[in-house]
Amino acid sequence: MSDYLALHPNVKSIRVAAADLNGQARGKRIARRFAGKVEEEGTRFPFSVLNLDIWGEDIDNSPLVFDAGDPDGILKPTERGFVPMPWLDAPTALLPIWMYHEDGRPFAGDPRQALARVVERYAARGLTPVVATEMEFYIIDDRGPDLRVPPSPLSGKRRQQAETLALRQLDAFDLFFTDLYEACEEMDIPADTAISEAGPGQFEINLMHEPDALKAADDAWLFKLMVRGLARKHGFAASFMAKPYEDYAGNGLHSHFSVLDADGNNIFNNGGPEGAAALRHAVAGCLAAMPGSMLVFAPHASSYARMVPGAHAPTGIAWAYENRTSALRIPSGAPVARRIEHRVAGGDINPYLFIAAILGAALNGLEDGLEPPAPITGSAYTADLPQLPVTWAAAIDSFATCPHVARIFSPELITNFLATKRQELYYMAELSSEEQTQLYLDTV
Repeated sequence: MSDYLALHPNVKSIRVAAADLNGQARGKRIARRFAGKVEEEGTRFPFSVLNLDIWGEDIDNSPLVFDAGDPDGILKPTERGFVPMPWLDAPTALLPIWMYHEDGRPFAGDPRQALARVVERYAARGLTPVVATEMEFYIIDDRGPDLRVPPSPLSGKRRQQAETLALRQLDAFDLFFTDLYEACEEMDIPADTAISEAGPGQFEINLMHEPDALKAADDAWLFKLMVRGLARKHGFAASFMAKPYEDYAGNGLHSHFSVLDADGNNIFNNGGPEGAAALRHAVAGCLAAMPGSMLVFAPHASSYARMVPGAHAPTGIAWAYENRTSALRIPSGAPVARRIEHRVAGGDINPYLFIAAILGAALNGLEDGLEPPAPITGSAYTADLPQLPVTWAAAIDSFATCPHVARIFSPELITNFLATKRQELYYMAELSSEEQTQLYLDTV
């Protein structure tokens, strides 16, 4: 039995779970007395479970199902080990797992394995990516016919206006945020600052830089699970939907990243504000792969409501220094901390695919020595720029044919992800926007 369970004798129930292509937690509940067996031997469920659609249905004509006999994969614990699930009433621990073949090969359709594949490419060059994420979400009262801000537990009032960086908005839900930070400590999620954002009931929490991209993705995935669960415990919903309200700002998920060499030096740093040649190469790789990666950055039907010019979500393909209208921003600050901020993705992404896409694209640029166009100045929304796909169907087509994406993800994952999204595109047409919101509110 693990040290974690020995130190937590009150834990009576175990969950084991992996992330599917939509970032949904798929797994099992296990009695505590069988936890040691799972730690040593892993567990099994079908490969196809990581390739379900957003409703949890099999993909039509998937080669993983009837053609292959729906065989099992082997799910083994990740390096993370057990983490608590503080949003549940009964003391419960979660063991994150990822999928392998019977012979020990990683399952290429597992999104965490996809990120590991990118990290291995960096390691082969003696490089280590350092990643941080900024997580935006809304807290929502969804008990009535319309979504609205929950009443403050302190005042009982609902504040419908935006409260950008307002302390009173944070203080109004102090008990929730106190529990959230305690949960982050228990789960080893490096939550830093919290701010109120541009929408009513919208908040952002920054997760600190990690020199381990897999842990950074784990942190983001676990954070989303925890926030949604903890909000329900407090009597309301929390949603990372890209655009839960038509008239208010959407939820983004921005990532900051740099790259260290074998001696621990930031390869983007040249001692000045402009950054080194490696910074330009990484920027160029990210820009080149951006149209093809849009399906990763905006994976759902509702994702594209956020992609509106002038609404704080980048729509043009460009980079800039200290400019939040651009898709890629180079923040100011000490040269030793020179980094790239990737600003395209919505909060509804799968963190593993998202981080794999941006790091993989940057590495393409580094390997090829690509040079980007000149950085823009002024508003990217009024500049004459190449544009990102702004419909789900266009993003699906772009992902299918992009040569940059083909260097980042395995053919099996590309095939499975496309089949998932094409099936969802087909069946989503039967749902009203209200039905789509109800579907996505608690899932993405």
